[in-house]
Amino acid sequence: MGLGSDGTVGANKQAIMIIGNQTDQKVQAYFDYDSKKSGGITMSHLRFGKSSIKSTYLVEHADYVACHNQSYVNKYDIVSDLKPGGIFVLNCVWSDEELETHLPAKYKKVIAEKNIQFYTINAVQIAEEIGLGNRINMVMQGAFFKLINILPEEEFVKALKDAATYSYNKKGDKVVQMNHDAIDKGVRRIHKVEVPPEWKNAKETEEENEVKEPDFIKDIMRPMEQQKGHKLPVSAFKGREDGTFPSGSTAYEKRGIAVNVPEWIEENCIQCNQCSYICPHAVIRPFLLNDSELEKAPKSFETIKAAGKGVEGLHFRIQISPMDCTGCGNCADICPAKDKALVMNPIATQVEEQVENWKFASCDVGYKTDLALGKSFKDSQFKEPLMEFSGACAGCGETPYIKLITQLFGERMMIANATGCSSIWGASAPSTAYTTNKEGKGPAWANSLFEDNAEFGFGMYLASKQMRKNIEENILKLVEKTIEPHVKELLVDWVNYKEDGEVSKAASEKLMTELENYKSADSEVMYLIDQIKQRSDYLVKRSHWIIGGDGWAYDIGYGGVDQVMASGEDINILVFDTEVYSNTGGQASKSTPTAAVAKFASSGKKAGKKDLGRMMMTYGNVYVAQVGIHADNNQLIKAVREAENYKGPSIIIAYAPCISHGIREGMGRSMETIKKAVKAGYWHLYRYNPDLKKEGKNPFILDSKEPTESFRDFIMGQVRYSSLARTFPDVAEELFNKAEENAKERYETYKTLASL
Repeated sequence: MGLGSDGTVGANKQAIMIIGNQTDQKVQAYFDYDSKKSGGITMSHLRFGKSSIKSTYLVEHADYVACHNQSYVNKYDIVSDLKPGGIFVLNCVWSDEELETHLPAKYKKVIAEKNIQFYTINAVQIAEEIGLGNRINMVMQGAFFKLINILPEEEFVKALKDAATYSYNKKGDKVVQMNHDAIDKGVRRIHKVEVPPEWKNAKETEEENEVKEPDFIKDIMRPMEQQKGHKLPVSAFKGREDGTFPSGSTAYEKRGIAVNVPEWIEENCIQCNQCSYICPHAVIRPFLLNDSELEKAPKSFETIKAAGKGVEGLHFRIQISPMDCTGCGNCADICPAKDKALVMNPIATQVEEQVENWKFASCDVGYKTDLALGKSFKDSQFKEPLMEFSGACAGCGETPYIKLITQLFGERMMIANATGCSSIWGASAPSTAYTTNKEGKGPAWANSLFEDNAEFGFGMYLASKQMRKNIEENILKLVEKTIEPHVKELLVDWVNYKEDGEVSKAASEKLMTELENYKSADSEVMYLIDQIKQRSDYLVKRSHWIIGGDGWAYDIGYGGVDQVMASGEDINILVFDTEVYSNTGGQASKSTPTAAVAKFASSGKKAGKKDLGRMMMTYGNVYVAQVGIHADNNQLIKAVREAENYKGPSIIIAYAPCISHGIREGMGRSMETIKKAVKAGYWHLYRYNPDLKKEGKNPFILDSKEPTESFRDFIMGQVRYSSLARTFPDVAEELFNKAEENAKERYETYKTLASL
């Protein structure tokens, strides 16, 4: 059982091929995994033997079981399927003494009763020593072949190293050698645990469950998490026949999959909130406390005096949720403090205090919605994110954008999500990352097909528009009736401000407060009021967003995107531009730049990248922005606010580094990669605001400065480019030059637009 993105599945495919090709054994392999983008559970079912294998079911009586992530022992029943005398291997940081504390009693009991051969290995430590990060696959493969004893050590080590060379050759000799070292250390550092006889009598200590879980979490989500969803009866879904799942269920997952998590060093903090701004999983947040709240805080809940306008007299703290963190490290990487205010430490050092601190901050302190905060990116982080703890990869470049948008407009958002990475990390059964605030308000989310998401979202918009039109008609009729002047004034106010998101919220609240208990002898007045009440959810202006990746927006769903943008209606599109079909295996899209290697472009893409933004500008009435978080945080939040406020169609194209890019520095530097992309002239920031034309101004604003860093150095820091020089050296130089020329030409075009 592996952790998504740790390389386990790929390594097991190699293992079964080695056994099949280099022994007389018949083989079979089946791979089962959840839909998390990474960090989810993967299960590799391998069979081999002398006779032909035609099994059509998963392995249920295993000779060998390996658990590649120690957190799984508290979530899944892994050892029950082992045969008596079988082998159990646990990748963990625990010593034999620590196993007594951390290994659940049910595991101890099964291991002892079945006389299981129990081994441990600290594959994470080995991978970190070598420089492989979380890629423990080859360490665990070395241990696997050592223990199953199907080939002589010399033979299986050579076979594994040959397979590693084939797999990682494109990434360079250094990566190949690191994987060779991982195999050697996996063979040498496997440790056998002497199982104490008293484990047969192990019993779980009763712990009171302090969290009262909703029925959906307890009855549906937990069994599905434990890979027992197929055992749920139809009756478990009574009341959910329409397929809707509740929001905010990721908050109950608490996966604890990170190796290292950030620790806040309060005396070094400059309170910039950049860590929260860029956090892909919304696990690190600033909190403001008043004196009475601080008095109730746990002892370890350290704070500093809040700095900035509007927060006078309050106390400030950066709080991390270690059990929701994926350990990407971007927050610590981008921390601008002279002495880092965030340092990455083993999760075991943080859990005891910070779990309690997180609970206090999120449940007892919450968010100060009554503060008169400004509109800077720093101030935006004092708002509650309504997209949290998603199933995205560690360091994902997509999630910070939509997280920010939910902080600004989430309680009145409707989202149509194209199938792809963003639909999978956003709301893949059984968990939903989109959540609600304490008032129960949050984004309404639905997923559509790849090819028709824009039309799907447009239909949501038109339905909402029609509902609000009906409300307006009833209000205008009501205004003509004999009613109290102050009520009439509230009705007129709503009509006047119904298209202003924030103002309509206040106007709607005042109106509904008045109408809630309104009485009149006029039956028609009461009928009209009843009609308004029935549609009261639509009183506040909805913030309509259609979101998806570049494979959708540039390619398969482009016709719909173009149709919606041409409609002139007040609707917003957000494109996560990873420059590749990230969810379906890394195929080239029309967003893929020249020279990038992808599926269907293995020798480097020959054509240039489609300029979707400039195409949309040709309509003249479409707000267009190209953005990059961390490259220019102020530009991003300006663009998001301007797009949402614009009374017409808008499209925001956001650069999103992806694990499929093969960033050499790792996904822990994904946010810094965005900044480098802008500095190198690879990605350009701009805004096209048609409203400026009404003021006699140039609608195009180029926010990018002249490039100051090397374009070539930037692209060679990603395997999708650097591998071309190794595999197709005869065309690489020409394509690299062409890619740089294309980027320069595009920037010159933008400069011309900005000078008009």
